[in-house]
Amino acid sequence: MKRKKALLLLVLALLLSIFLAACAEEPEDTASPTDDSTEKETDTESGKSTQGAGEKNSGTGGGDLVIATLSDAVSMDPAGSNDNPSSNVQANIFESLTKQDQNMEVQPSLAESWEEIDEVTWEFKLREGVTFHDGSEFNAEVVKANIERLLDPEVASPRVFLYEMISKIEVVDDYTVRFVTEYPFSPLPAHLAHSGGGMVSLEQIEADYAAMEEGEEPGSVINGNPIGTGFFKFDEWRPGELLRLVRNDDYWGEPAKLDSVTFKVVDETLTRVAELETGEAHIADPISPNNIAQIEATDGIHVSQQGSVSLSYVGFNMEKEPFNDPLVRQAINMAIDKEQIINGIYEGVGTPAIGPLAPDVLGYDPDAPGLEYDPDKARELLAEAGYENGFSTTLWTNDNQERMDAATNIQAQLAEFGIEVEIEVVEWGAYLEQTANGEHDMFILGWSTVTGDADYGLYPLFHSNNVGEPGNRTFTKDPELDELLDHARQEGDPETRQQLYSEIQVLLTDIAPMLYIHHQDFLLGVSDKVEGLTQSPTQILQLHEVTITE
Repeated sequence: MKRKKALLLLVLALLLSIFLAACAEEPEDTASPTDDSTEKETDTESGKSTQGAGEKNSGTGGGDLVIATLSDAVSMDPAGSNDNPSSNVQANIFESLTKQDQNMEVQPSLAESWEEIDEVTWEFKLREGVTFHDGSEFNAEVVKANIERLLDPEVASPRVFLYEMISKIEVVDDYTVRFVTEYPFSPLPAHLAHSGGGMVSLEQIEADYAAMEEGEEPGSVINGNPIGTGFFKFDEWRPGELLRLVRNDDYWGEPAKLDSVTFKVVDETLTRVAELETGEAHIADPISPNNIAQIEATDGIHVSQQGSVSLSYVGFNMEKEPFNDPLVRQAINMAIDKEQIINGIYEGVGTPAIGPLAPDVLGYDPDAPGLEYDPDKARELLAEAGYENGFSTTLWTNDNQERMDAATNIQAQLAEFGIEVEIEVVEWGAYLEQTANGEHDMFILGWSTVTGDADYGLYPLFHSNNVGEPGNRTFTKDPELDELLDHARQEGDPETRQQLYSEIQVLLTDIAPMLYIHHQDFLLGVSDKVEGLTQSPTQILQLHEVTITE
């Protein structure tokens, strides 16, 4: 009977949301809210009990935080897929040597301190007394094994670009490790804060290699049961449905306050918002700008807004006609009025993007030129390229409502230039795989410069070494750009480095591999019962201090 009543309430809430949305713009795809029901359901396959949002476990726990999220994780292996939904979960299971605070400053984590011994040698002093979830010890040998695994061509990590400059890893003693780089690389401590540097237990690394020898894919063991040192431990994963973590009571620092966290996959915007309203979820991640007024007008829930170092963009496959012609790419940049997208779809939330770097990223040049909206010039360039009558193409997006709405807007704007655009919506996992393989014409995606340094915001996206899965889905291959990117990441002098990044941003204006849309603000729908929640400028939810009040 309780289940029927709860279901009826949810249906009524959904109908109400649909009615309200009919009076406004089409809703954006966002995150799904948490369940405040106290009724338990049994998962017949695993035999585990699933709890309603906020229900306290036996003992002195803090309940189950339910996060309704748009997309499922792709991989639990830190060396696996380089996507945000995976990183958002991994950040709670694994820890890196360093971490970044809300100001993107590098702080100690599994390393207590570090110093630059010479221009190519960094020494890190590790935290003692840290154990993994399997009880094994964290030490310098573990660090060496993790970074060597990520660099191993057999593992073929899409995150290898983070550490490919490391030529040697020296174990000085149990709790001291040195990294020798091929060239000076000042952002190394920031790169080590990336979730790709998450430390996996040595036993699991060895088990994963053994599985590879038996024909399994790299990461199969780690992906099935990830073991880190973090304040939460892996519990279960039902792909496409939910992923649950439980508190690590043996955590080396202050344990998390929550008993568990459930990442619940809800791909429909209306459903996510309805679940937040009815209490089935505590956090809707993300919400759309056009959900803000509705959420703020509802008792018991509110909107959390966080500025970011992210970029939303339309990428061109530069290996396919007509996008192998820079004139066409420049023309599309000038044909699109980005203000229509930012104001009409994102309701003015965020900062218009002139280039790939957000203003808070080290290396950003406020004076770098951009390709401004200029429809007359766009027509001239199309005619010069031989496409005065336009052409037919496709624009891919995943099932994110904002991206789908942006695609529709771009489709309509380009139609005025005779460019016929067919929109294709692709499931997230397939979207990443197929754009990495170059099967697309144009695509909509985002990138977050999680290190706060221009190297991460440019090198993965535009260097020819990173074509495909590491990030370069535009298939940009420009020798001059490669040389500048290599020089910039190897340059130790800050002023010279800034000059190089300014040159790169000018060159990217000519190459025009992307249409840069905006640097978004991250939006969450949050229950008033949730306290202690923050979100980093890289979009990662900070859950260590979160509590649920009744």
